[in-house]
Amino acid sequence: MKQQSPFDRFFDEYNEDIPEDHFPTNGISAHAAEAIVASETWSDAKPAMNLSSFVTTFTEPEAFEVAKKHYLKNYIDHDMYPQLFAMESRMVRWLHELWNGPKDVEPYGAATIGSSEACMLAGLAHKWNWRKQREKSGKNTSSPNLVTGANVQIVWEKFMRYFDVEPRIAPLMPGHYRFTSEHLDKLVDENTIAVVAIAGQTFTGEDDAFRAIHNWLDKHQEKTGQDIPLHIDGASGGFVNPFLYPHYKWDFRLPRVKSINASGHKFGLVPPGLGWVIFRERSVFCEDLMFYVNYLGGEMPTATLNFSRNASTVAYQYYNFIRLGFNGYRDIMRHTLENAKILRTRLVDSGYFEIMNRTQRIPVVAMTLNNQFTHFNEYDISDKVRERGWVLSAYSMPPNAQAVNSLRIVVRPHLNLNAINGLADDIIFACDWLKQHGGNASPPNLHNPHKVAPSKC
Repeated sequence: MKQQSPFDRFFDEYNEDIPEDHFPTNGISAHAAEAIVASETWSDAKPAMNLSSFVTTFTEPEAFEVAKKHYLKNYIDHDMYPQLFAMESRMVRWLHELWNGPKDVEPYGAATIGSSEACMLAGLAHKWNWRKQREKSGKNTSSPNLVTGANVQIVWEKFMRYFDVEPRIAPLMPGHYRFTSEHLDKLVDENTIAVVAIAGQTFTGEDDAFRAIHNWLDKHQEKTGQDIPLHIDGASGGFVNPFLYPHYKWDFRLPRVKSINASGHKFGLVPPGLGWVIFRERSVFCEDLMFYVNYLGGEMPTATLNFSRNASTVAYQYYNFIRLGFNGYRDIMRHTLENAKILRTRLVDSGYFEIMNRTQRIPVVAMTLNNQFTHFNEYDISDKVRERGWVLSAYSMPPNAQAVNSLRIVVRPHLNLNAINGLADDIIFACDWLKQHGGNASPPNLHNPHKVAPSKC
């Protein structure tokens, strides 16, 4: 019997039928397994062209090496990896300073798995603090609520449902997509654990009206005695505002801001998924939420929702901070914002679009089709440019502006001017084609993966 060559054995394994409903019986070679995994993802979008998402899709080779060296380490095991814990602690202090935290306090915060975990930790801290104050005054603690805008990220809806907090949501209006102080008199009361405002919202990239909300809460306290904290969800703006707008007061310079979260894996320039939550001072994070464990070695505190995870993103963020410094981040954000403005100008000048984010604060271009184009829509454009490999978000706005559709493009640092102009050409070509031929796209659903809803990542 003729002996199989390694080449023949590889292709026999490569053609292995992968079971759908039971665990594979026999193993195959590492090369064949790698090739099968790769082949199953050939039709997925290219991350670099997925401009529906905010997450980082570029890495320097040296940063990738840092990630590889730390991905087998369990981040939470501070006894075995004390230097990683020291890096995290140092970065917490750096972010507290970057976001203008008071200098005479002990900073407190944590690296988390994305902003989702960071938001939930902040929400829990405010719920616990509210409950302790109510108990101290002998008042009922059964009906906590949280106030935010309809432009809120889905994580806050999850937090309210998972942790039994009543949602108090301020509606939007067509043409006005920011959370302001307008509806607070109907939403805020003695059971409000916090008000959440967004720096760099998902839908249009705009900031909420921080100063107006802050001033309203000050006046509310004067009238009622209710001292309600403000949380800033800086998932997208937290790593843009400090570098481009140093005099803009969105952060701990507003005295009522008690906590801030941001996504390291967005404009913090780290691959998914890393988030940060930073508190104004340690006392804001209720000690009842802290646990102490000793079964991984020495006794160590833990206050995150997740426990075991690899340390690669924490080390990667540390690399970025020391590699780029403040000036490096500033230069990258300035370059990215300039490219967003160029793309915005080209698309508006095409005559097809009306801009939705009046203030171009972060590198997001959000548009809606001009009213004269009625035989194709934003979903059609998203479909058509997908033929060129681009992934753009098309979606309807939240209540009470759900009649408005939007096409959103997240401009990220890896896009150069040549790519920006190519993208603009492809979008305008798609509109020209649809103007002649029409479209028939509908909002996204689970059965049509090519229609892209706004990413919450």
